[in-house]
Amino acid sequence: MTHEPELREPDLPRTAKVRKQALRTGWTTGTCAAAAAKAAAAALSTGEIQDTVEIGLPAGQRVRFTVDTSTTDTTKATAVVVKDAGDDPDVTHGARLTATVRWRDEPGIELNGGEGVGVVTKPGLGLELGAPAINPVPRSMITQSVGEVVDLTRQGITVTIEVPDGERMARKTTNARLGIIGGISILGTTGIVRPFSTASWRASVEQAISVLAAQGEDTVVLCTGGRTEKGAMKLLEELPEVCFVEVGDFTGAALRRAVENHLARVVFAGMAGKLTKLAAGVLMTHYTRSKVSLDLLKDITLKIGGPENLAEEIARANTARHAAELWDQAALLPAAGRELCARAARVLSRFCAELAGPGQATPHVHVIMVDFTGQQKIAEAAA
Repeated sequence: MTHEPELREPDLPRTAKVRKQALRTGWTTGTCAAAAAKAAAAALSTGEIQDTVEIGLPAGQRVRFTVDTSTTDTTKATAVVVKDAGDDPDVTHGARLTATVRWRDEPGIELNGGEGVGVVTKPGLGLELGAPAINPVPRSMITQSVGEVVDLTRQGITVTIEVPDGERMARKTTNARLGIIGGISILGTTGIVRPFSTASWRASVEQAISVLAAQGEDTVVLCTGGRTEKGAMKLLEELPEVCFVEVGDFTGAALRRAVENHLARVVFAGMAGKLTKLAAGVLMTHYTRSKVSLDLLKDITLKIGGPENLAEEIARANTARHAAELWDQAALLPAAGRELCARAARVLSRFCAELAGPGQATPHVHVIMVDFTGQQKIAEAAA
């Protein structure tokens, strides 16, 4: 009987190596928008320009921000806070989060999106169609921050958030595929950007699957990176773009959301290294957090009838790519690739079954192995 690998899903980041210096945290677009809104509201209310402003984060921490520029007159006030993303490679680092506030007749706050803030055009994001792409936590932060300087139970205020050059920034994100058109999203759940934030990537993966499900699609194609995604789109050109999700290392989180949305089919497209880790039961496949099991590749070699000396050479290979090259040289690559895909598919299928629980339907899992350009299919198999 074939031994089933133990499933491991360490989706929370772990320390891979000791850094000489800690990476610097930063602030989300939502936090910066809230700070700008409070500075503008304070200027409108008092007539005094604010050089700095303090706001509260969702966890209760208070943080003070420098106000880059601010203007006010009797009808409106504007303030700008420049986003500092810390050491995170964020496309919105340096963005000028701009808030313009005006009085309104009814008590309470009206929140609008202006230049550079995307508009929601597809369901599944938890926001109304046609509304600005300002997520619930930033909305709450803006309301709370403005409420610290204006009594919203008695006075009404309109807040318009703008991000100059936001439309250009958005081209480097997945916003258009998610149906966010014309600019960036105002995001944040904690208010803090963690460097190289795995949490933000995981959230984007989960959001993408919710969007495709909300549009009535029942298939998600999980791709490990950009090259793989482009190749998968060519292989599965009958599927709309929204079905393709660059999953990175968050296969476990993606499968969980696929099961929650009752998707009928999951396709995983990847190269030899990622597939080897999945076949070994490792669902967090980051290279610093898990290793390729060369013993598994050796076992596959013997399973498909490869010679013992090749199996031993595979066991000493430098990488999974090296092992695949050895299979190719021995004319065993298609057969070995199919066996690797089949093992990975069984692991993913079993994980879905554990998520769904007894008697519940689970997605049909199909795995495709592509070459190292990401463009050519080597093998495929289903669970």
